[in-house]
Amino acid sequence: QVQLVESGGGLVQAGGSLRLSCAASGRTFSSYTMGWFRQAPGKEREFVAFIKWSGGSTYYEDSVKGRFTISRDNAKNTVYLQMNSLKPEDTGVYYCAEDRVGRHGSSPWDYDYWGQGTQVTVSS
Repeated sequence: QVQLVESGGGLVQAGGSLRLSCAASGRTFSSYTMGWFRQAPGKEREFVAFIKWSGGSTYYEDSVKGRFTISRDNAKNTVYLQMNSLKPEDTGVYYCAEDRVGRHGSSPWDYDYWGQGTQVTVSS
């Protein structure tokens, strides 16, 4: 059974930092592209970043480029999202997701498994 568990969310002031983690279990984590998405109240789930299985290729949504960094530790079956210079508009529930096919996309439909999410709140 695939399981993704996010952690590291919380309340932070604008300009601050948080590091999210997503621990995966159940199969060969290192073979799959992993993504982060977020969803603000009343809005659709939106893409944040993905990282390919090898960790060498990453892709970011424009509004987080230069502020967020996605990384992975395949030995620990964990993917991370380092978020710096946070803004109130970064507030939302952050989800990690797994792409088991290799679509390398930015749509939620490109991902097959999801975690339960972790809340990030940035105050102004």
